[in-house]
Amino acid sequence: MKKLLLYLSAVLLISACNSVKRSQKALYSGNYNESIDIAVSKLQKDRNKKNSQEHILILEDAFKKINERDKKRIAFLEKEGNPANSREIFVLYSNLENIQNKISPLLPLYNKENGREVKLKFTDYSNDLIKAKQNFVAYLYNQSKAQMQKGNKFGYREAHNTLQEMLNLVPNYNDGQQLLKDAHYFGTDFIFVRLTNNTNQFMPRQLEQDLLNFNPYGLDDFWTVYHSAKQRDIVYDFEINLEFHSILVSPERIGEKQIPLELEIPDGFTYQKDRRGNYVLDSLGNKIKIDKYLVVKGTLYETVQSKSLAIDARVIYKDLKKNQNLNSHPLQTEFIFENIFATFRGDERVLNNDDKQLLKNRFAPFPTNEQMLLDAGSNIKTRLSDILKKNKF
Repeated sequence: MKKLLLYLSAVLLISACNSVKRSQKALYSGNYNESIDIAVSKLQKDRNKKNSQEHILILEDAFKKINERDKKRIAFLEKEGNPANSREIFVLYSNLENIQNKISPLLPLYNKENGREVKLKFTDYSNDLIKAKQNFVAYLYNQSKAQMQKGNKFGYREAHNTLQEMLNLVPNYNDGQQLLKDAHYFGTDFIFVRLTNNTNQFMPRQLEQDLLNFNPYGLDDFWTVYHSAKQRDIVYDFEINLEFHSILVSPERIGEKQIPLELEIPDGFTYQKDRRGNYVLDSLGNKIKIDKYLVVKGTLYETVQSKSLAIDARVIYKDLKKNQNLNSHPLQTEFIFENIFATFRGDERVLNNDDKQLLKNRFAPFPTNEQMLLDAGSNIKTRLSDILKKNKF
């Protein structure tokens, strides 16, 4: 137990020394925020530890240096008079205020070596912060207007980010909320998706509706909206055309074949005899048994019903603003109807489990062309979804 306590004490001592070294290293490297954070964290836990004095002195030094550095930087930025500097000025004032708020609960702090109270000169930044925030918000507002005046999607998206930052600071600044909506609307790519049937086959209305229902595809995102029905008040940027070129349906086929079956099965036993006709005995004097086998036969009359449908289509992307095709992707799929059943003549002992299952099956009505198209719809949707997701705008 004593060894364990000594070990734990050593670990704690090493940890404490490491925190002091890390704080000092940050201080000497000019990372004053990091140095202050380490010192504050340790002093919050216990201000009476042996190394607390070292953290207090480091904190005092780091606080003084960050104030000198940042105030000098603020003075330079304000003198320069560039509106873009408003962001950095606001950040610097906010950081100085936050540092004071971190340290304030720890006060008063004392230097035990000379018995004096550590004096940290706090400043009331409220007026400076208000002014810096006003300037920064005004800058963001003007910046968003300039970005929107570019008149392109990228500019509107930039403006949206700028306005979002502005409204996080002042939620109801001027007409910021309306500008945010406008930036989102004009920065969005609106895509019209249509289906074209260039085949000689009738396409069920239900299939068209299923293919153009984009909810299951999960394609819409913040800057991209897909519509399968045009809206009058929207100018569409792109078009996706699911163009069907051919729908080939095979004739209804019925194939029949006879399958002869033969199987050797156990059929009791007999006793083994030698050449003289005498029974052969085992070591215990018992007659040796020999299995008897019987060959059973039968014929399986198998019938296969089949009908297939093959679809050839393309997904064509078009830039409506430039009125030119961007690219196209093939979409092909096949749907096969098959039903197998059978009848049997002969000894049923020759049948295996698969054969017996076929005997349970019955003739099934062939699906109509329309029904096969609907059944193929899920395959088409899967392939279309893959193409759309791989080629998002």
